[in-house]
Amino acid sequence: MKLLLLLVQQTDIEKKMQEAPDSAYEIGVVIGSYLPFVVLVGIAYAIYRYNKKKRGSE
Repeated sequence: MKLLLLLVQQTDIEKKMQEAPDSAYEIGVVIGSYLPFVVLVGIAYAIYRYNKKKRGSE
């Protein structure tokens, strides 16, 4: 199921890139597609660091 959604999303991004009016739009599409993953990785790392420090103080 997730693989299917990933493939659908990928073709959607490729379609947007082909129909982009200029290169600035393409850059925005790329940033907008990767930004949620970067934010989630940052949150996961912050939680990891918090728990690591908390465990070390016991």
